Amino acid sequence: MLLAELARTSREVAATSARSRKTALLAELFRATEPAEAPVVITYLAGRLPQRRIGVGWSSFTEPVPPAAAPSLTVGQVDAALTELGAVRGAGAQARRRELVGRLLAAATAEEQEFLIRLIGGEVRQGALDAAAVDALAAATGAPAVEVRRAVMLAGSLGEVAERLLADGPAALARFRLTVGRPVLPMLAHTAGTVAQALDRLGRCVVDEKLDGIRIQVHRDGPSVRIFTRTLDEITGRLPEVVAATRELPVARVVLDGEVIALDAAGRVRPFQQTAGRVGSRLDVPGASEALPLTPVFFDLLALDDRDLLELPTAERHAELARLVPEPLLVRRLTVTDPAEPEQRAAAEAFTAAALARGQEGVVLKALDAPYTAGRRGTAWLKVKPVHTLDLVVLAAEWGHGRRAGRLSNLHLGARQPDGSFAMLGKTFKGLTDALLDWQTERLQELAVERPAWGVRARPELVVEIAFDGVQRSTRYPAGVTLRFARVLRYREDKSAADADTVASVRELLSGNT
Repeated sequence: MLLAELARTSREVAATSARSRKTALLAELFRATEPAEAPVVITYLAGRLPQRRIGVGWSSFTEPVPPAAAPSLTVGQVDAALTELGAVRGAGAQARRRELVGRLLAAATAEEQEFLIRLIGGEVRQGALDAAAVDALAAATGAPAVEVRRAVMLAGSLGEVAERLLADGPAALARFRLTVGRPVLPMLAHTAGTVAQALDRLGRCVVDEKLDGIRIQVHRDGPSVRIFTRTLDEITGRLPEVVAATRELPVARVVLDGEVIALDAAGRVRPFQQTAGRVGSRLDVPGASEALPLTPVFFDLLALDDRDLLELPTAERHAELARLVPEPLLVRRLTVTDPAEPEQRAAAEAFTAAALARGQEGVVLKALDAPYTAGRRGTAWLKVKPVHTLDLVVLAAEWGHGRRAGRLSNLHLGARQPDGSFAMLGKTFKGLTDALLDWQTERLQELAVERPAWGVRARPELVVEIAFDGVQRSTRYPAGVTLRFARVLRYREDKSAADADTVASVRELLSGNT
């Protein structure tokens, strides 16, 4: 397939908000896709690279490259070129990467160049594409959409299912089943504003603590134990404690869903960054597990012996889980059988307050009659956690790329220090509407004190309200802390820089295990 076909479809999909039109465009593309190309085509459409990181940043695109006059570049050629880029190491690597990027862009038309730059820079955003792609794949092959969706759930890969479907037709779907040792995409939760709202939406449910750890899926087949992350990467060798705990369970074959957390001496959850650092440590780091032991906490059961439990209601899966797993390794949970009953609603609120007091992120409410819909952010699970906000000052902003080209996008955020200066806490481009992008581009240029090639440095006067999920230590920023998942809520023109939050208040959130 020519890259031009994919780039055109990507542009057209991004330009329409109609789900039916997106599906039709994608189905047309899939009909023209060779089976072996399907995994790469789908990954590109989702704005990702199969190689993940290739060592190429925006600085590699500062010098324009004359485009090709006509399309000739294939998807396979692009994939090979990016693989070659990702393999560049050692002395002279930067120059070699620039050479390879220039060669790739020179073979691309103007439209293809734009697509490639956005793809490599992570700027391909087309909205809810995975769901539309499943429907499009079904339409292109004549397979029932519900069966395609289940196959993707069980395979953990839309690209793999697409390749088999395009090669062998709907009969290929029968090959995809829950198999111990092969991870499935985890079920995810939507957000509710309050516990009361979640109770009203779900009815009979359980309230689980929302742990501030790393999601894990544990597969045991006899003595063999394998552990996977939510992105289906295997991390078995990094978690000997989880392997040992799983082998002690009185079962031969099982698939468990849970999280791994680090606890302090008082039994409180340690900050997420410590858990993430330990999970990310290599096997050859001596004493890693002794220095910071991790504890698995399980909250769902997907398979037991030779039984697939995915279609069982939550209540039955949880009952099986409680019979199998000892209490110290089970998530704390509260069952609400009548959410209209005031005492049960009060109990749910009290349970949530206690979870937060223990250092957890919040709670997840789960409908008692729901199956485990792997790989989907369904409405049967609703998470409730406090929304943390700070008023920070914009110190600088970087020029955007792709659809944000010509507008100031990535904001440098600062908190106030005792001497009246500002310390940078991090960056964000999340949460910005087109209207906000236009407004801040004009306003920040008015406040500009320097204009480097990458953007502007501004007088510290513009206050922005930032939502975030937590605070963590960082050696990258001068205050030693940064924000997790920061996003813009609104600008506070009613506040001056003197009203911005202080570095000390941000550090208090860190010590409070936010």
